[in-house]
Amino acid sequence: MAKRTRSTKKRVVKVESIGRAYIKASFNNIIISLTNEQGQVISWASSGKMGFRGSKKNTPYAAQMAAEDCSKTAYDAGLRKVKVYVKGPGSGRESAIRTIHSSGIEVMEIVDVTPLPHNGCRPPKRRRV
Repeated sequence: MAKRTRSTKKRVVKVESIGRAYIKASFNNIIISLTNEQGQVISWASSGKMGFRGSKKNTPYAAQMAAEDCSKTAYDAGLRKVKVYVKGPGSGRESAIRTIHSSGIEVMEIVDVTPLPHNGCRPPKRRRV
């Protein structure tokens, strides 16, 4: 019995001139997603996708390369202005924003959406030695 091949067509994302840029900068990686106003991803990139490995993934240079790749694709699709939402304590936050701006996409607003604990987790029990 032969397997049936299903043809899946690629989902077409509607690109307006105004969108959003989400930058997640953790201690291990940097992920940049450019979306339209509805949140549908136009283009994305990460420092791991750019070929960086290990501790080099969390450098400002890796964030710059990822932002350049991501914003180039989105600019060609028609994105011109973004609101930037930054999350996380990583080191490539500012360089990613600068690169998005220098690639021709105007940065209208920068919002820090890093989650902050109100009272945090319960601390571990006291060590008995």
